[in-house]
Order: sequence, then C-alpha cells, then structure tokens
Amino acid sequence: MTDQSPAAPSGFTPRVFSGIQPSGGLTLGNYLGAIRRFVDMQNAPENSGIEKIYCMVDMHAITVWQDPAKLTRNTRELAAGYIAAGLDPAQSILFNQSQVAEHAQLAWIFNCVARMGWMQRMTQWKDKAGKNSQNASLGLFAYPALMAADILIYHATHVPVGEDQKQHVELTRDIAAKFNHDFGVEFFPMTEPVIEGAATRVMSLRDGSKKMSKSDPSDASRINMTDDADAIAQKIRKARTDPDALPSEAGGLAERPEARNLVNIYAALNDQTVDQVLSDVGGKQFSEFKPMLADLAVEKLSPISTEMARLMQTPDEIDAILRGGADRAREIAAPILKKTYEIVGMIR
Repeated sequence: MTDQSPAAPSGFTPRVFSGIQPSGGLTLGNYLGAIRRFVDMQNAPENSGIEKIYCMVDMHAITVWQDPAKLTRNTRELAAGYIAAGLDPAQSILFNQSQVAEHAQLAWIFNCVARMGWMQRMTQWKDKAGKNSQNASLGLFAYPALMAADILIYHATHVPVGEDQKQHVELTRDIAAKFNHDFGVEFFPMTEPVIEGAATRVMSLRDGSKKMSKSDPSDASRINMTDDADAIAQKIRKARTDPDALPSEAGGLAERPEARNLVNIYAALNDQTVDQVLSDVGGKQFSEFKPMLADLAVEKLSPISTEMARLMQTPDEIDAILRGGADRAREIAAPILKKTYEIVGMIR
C-alpha cells in the first residue's frame, strides 16, 4: 500500500496505469503481484484525487495465437477478477485495451521511435521467442512499444508492476525521452514503476525457485483465483517445505525458497512485513504454520472466487462496465493522441 500520494514528474498530473494480459487462469501470483496492489492504490485516502486506469491488455494477448472464444471468456474473467478483488468502476477506469483505438495508433508512432536494438534486449522477447525467433510474430517482438503506448497515451506517471515488468517501464522511459528529444518537447512524462509489497513475485507451491504460473502442468503448484475454499486449504497444506522450524528474522529465509515463499504470501495477505510475521511465528514448525496460512488464505480469497463466479454468470454486466470504462479512457487518450500527431506533423 502506498504511504503517500505519488509525486508526478514536473508539469504532469499524477495518473496511474497498469494492465494484465487476459491469458486465462488467474492465480494468487496475479492477485498479490498486481490486482491486490491496484486495489490498495485505489483505496489509499491520499490517492483519492488521482485517476487510476486498469486495463485488460487483450491486444498483447494476441501476440501469440488465441482461440477467439477463449480470449473473450478470459477477458471477462480477468475483468471479473478485478471487480471481485475490489476495483470499483466508479473509482477506477476499467476497460479492455482493444476498445480504445488510441493505444494502437500511438504504438505505431512509438514503433518508429524505438530502436531494433532496444527490442532485441528485452528479456521477455528472448524468453518467449527463444531459438524459434524467426517464427515468432512481429507483434511479439514489437509489443513493448505497444506497452509504452498503453502507459503514455494517458500520460501515466506511475505504473504498479512486478519486478519482471520493470524492464518494460524502463523502455517506456527510453521511448518517451527519445520522442521528447527528437521533437524538442517535454510532452511525455518519465513514468515511474511502483514496486511494493511482500509478495510482488509469488513462487510455485511445489518449487520455490520458480514463479507461480498457470502453465505449470501441476495444478498443485498454484492457487487459482477460481479455487474454492477446500482447494485453497488443501494446496497450502500440501505445499513443499523443509524440515526446519521458521526463523525469527527474514535473514533466516535466505537459503530456504519454499519457506520464504509461504511467509511472503502470509505477509502479503495479512498486510504485514516479513519481519512482523516472523516475530509472531518464529520457532514454529510448518505443521503449525500451514494451517494458519490456509485459514488466512481462505478468509481472503474465497469471497473473491465466489464473486467472480457470480459475475461470470452475468456477462452483460461485465461488458457494460468495460464499455463505460472505455468511454472514460478515450476522453483522456484522444486529446493526447491528437497533440502527438500535431507534434509529429501528421494532419488529422
């Protein structure tokens, strides 16, 4: 949770933007690493006057082939996850990216600003394309420019992200700086990443060295945001640990990835620091700690899964919220794109 209202770069109004791909299978990692932090930022009293824009980035999802019916469902499920977790459409702007054409229009300009070398250095391009890069889509290669456009089409000054997305915000800053330099303006802000919380990177319940992922073949490796109370509790009780008691200080978790992961999850769910948790549970065995974590996780997560299930039964309600959010987003984006075209010399 933020301790103070974000300070915007000089000359820019504070504005928050972030988004998640609707690739299906929301996990606890998505919740603690992103959605929960979106909600905290929305609800912090010191942020009450700051616009918050949270997007389902469906245009990013299609950089790899998607089944159209599943993409539609996944977009609605992500929106349901946002809403069920506490994002209020009256307080935050919620929409799916493809409803606001300005994202793609600005992305083309940024494709002409960004350099090939910048894109080739992106860790996610290397990881996703791998040795098969010649057969990867052009969209997969260029999508960091679209991500920059997602952020800068709103002049967003702050982006809550996980550690693995920090490189993309750095690229966004590079693109903004080059655009401003090339055209002799101070038009786009130097966006700041906001990386906070005890569990910004949630790891697998079966292997504490790997990130929790919906693509892991073992469903026991993750907590799905659609899991019911029994499934949540069972997965935590069966989570991999080690035979030692919990330490009393965070330093004692350094070489214990599974222990560190479970303590991080507890801390994030209970709004505590790791040291605060360990001051309470230090010396306990996992046979004592796991039931505590299971009870806490069920308390915090099962209401979300229940509300997600309800919303998914009323897709028209979700779609109406997304349309309304897109209208509000366009009100911000359209004048920024218009001014960008004027700066570049494009007649509209």
